[in-house]
Amino acid sequence: MPTPSLPPNRKPVVLMTMGAQPRNGHAYQVMTHKYITPLVELSHCVPLLVPTCCGTADLEQYLDLADGVYLSGAGSNIDPTLYGQENLTPEKQQDRDRDLFDLPLIKGALERGLPILGICRGMQEINVALGGDIHQKVYSEPGYDDHREDSDDPVDEQYGESHQINLVSGSWFADLMGEESIAVNSLHGQGIKTLGSGLEPLAHAEDGLIEAIHAPVISPFLLAVQWHPEWKARENPYSIKIFEAFGDACRKRQAVTSKT
Repeated sequence: MPTPSLPPNRKPVVLMTMGAQPRNGHAYQVMTHKYITPLVELSHCVPLLVPTCCGTADLEQYLDLADGVYLSGAGSNIDPTLYGQENLTPEKQQDRDRDLFDLPLIKGALERGLPILGICRGMQEINVALGGDIHQKVYSEPGYDDHREDSDDPVDEQYGESHQINLVSGSWFADLMGEESIAVNSLHGQGIKTLGSGLEPLAHAEDGLIEAIHAPVISPFLLAVQWHPEWKARENPYSIKIFEAFGDACRKRQAVTSKT
């Protein structure tokens, strides 16, 4: 069947939710450039930045505009009460507005069959949205390594390769990467404990921590990773493949919706 005609040069629209950041007594909604750039340059999509400070009244309208959803990392942690735990890291920033927007956003995107890409906090949000929970202090859990960066290091060192991950043999993700094991950076203190409903692992760190997930039964394309492929993505062949695959999935979704 021929691909349906689209307006010339129309690229897929991808929702990117922003997060809270206080500055000089003012509340800001922010999105870091490093997340936006590969979506534009490698996925060839149009980012639509969505504030999370105004509630979910307009959520469906945002979803009407979208060909995909991209959930970035952030310096904040998810409110543990949303996955049934007490807060073990009270010193860490939280962003409950983002939590309360992103969790229904994920469910709405899944109901519509929208492609979803999640990075770091974004992966954890997907897991919580589907009923999973989180290790709040991976570094304190027996058998797990410390996956945090050294904040005193230069940024390039913080985002440098930290450890290997093992990809699930025979998975589409292993085929996409073309490897059984790849090196990734590591800048997180929290990680997946129990997987949410419909989620399956795609990769594990050497200590067994889940590093990538998908949802083959409930989503045509959902990929979430615990590391940061957005960092200097154009210089990393694995990052390029991730963002290209997401862009391709968004174009497929765009083509389908253009028929209706």
